[in-house]
Amino acid sequence: MTIRWTLALLALLAILAAAWWVSIKPSNDRDWADEVSRTLRGSVRGSLVTLHDIRDFDWRSDTDYTARWHDGVYDLDTLTSVDMALSYWMGPAIAHTLVSFGFSDGRHLVFSVEIRRERDEAFSTLGGFIKQFELSIVAAEERDILRVRAGPRGEQVFLYPVHMPPDARRALFLSYVERANRLADEPHFYHTLTANCTTLVYDMVRPLVPGLPMDYRLILSGYLPEYLYKHSGLDTSLPLDTLRARADITQRAGQPEAAQDAARVFSRRIRAPQPAAGPAQNSTGPSP
Repeated sequence: MTIRWTLALLALLAILAAAWWVSIKPSNDRDWADEVSRTLRGSVRGSLVTLHDIRDFDWRSDTDYTARWHDGVYDLDTLTSVDMALSYWMGPAIAHTLVSFGFSDGRHLVFSVEIRRERDEAFSTLGGFIKQFELSIVAAEERDILRVRAGPRGEQVFLYPVHMPPDARRALFLSYVERANRLADEPHFYHTLTANCTTLVYDMVRPLVPGLPMDYRLILSGYLPEYLYKHSGLDTSLPLDTLRARADITQRAGQPEAAQDAARVFSRRIRAPQPAAGPAQNSTGPSP
């Protein structure tokens, strides 16, 4: 075969591969795993936000659980706090990022950007590059989504209070609702680098904090505390190691008795003051 014919064949194969790639479309209609089986939707009327299909599972293990979903109404005039949760599952550089919103009545609601896997699928980093998973925004009670990671899944979970003006807190909450509605109407694929649990949060926060730079720690999300500390998103009056030690809620969230807590009791449990401790070890590793 001449070089010309070889190049022509390669070009044809490239065109066919590109056509196949473009033909792969995301869907909201698959046999989903139970924990992502429902699509979050919300409506806004003044300061009141009504959310449908908030997850509130009782987890006995990662495969043994009671599935529960409910609707909720949240008054943004009573939104008092934002916390960033990091759940370390693969070394010091890789963590899942979640954002928890606290209200004056003691309720907390967590938003999590996740893969929407099918019932027989398991997460893989490679799959996140090749259109294997759809993108999902889950709203859940803390006693569900933080406890399952600290307990049954054996991850190390940290909860950091984030400095954010009231208007920015409100706008970020509404951004999650708007993104969730868009995904419910028009599904998108998850992407390991460009559409993941951290980059989507950055996309939502960037308009609220002008000048917030891109950074490698938005990909290596295990190092997000260093990023937020540098840009005054955390309490800079204390050393970061002290904040990290205080933020480690793994034991409190994962202990068996926490499974019996009501939602607000669990949220108080994981925020209860703890005796002074040294810098957190293990999953967080050294600062980069």
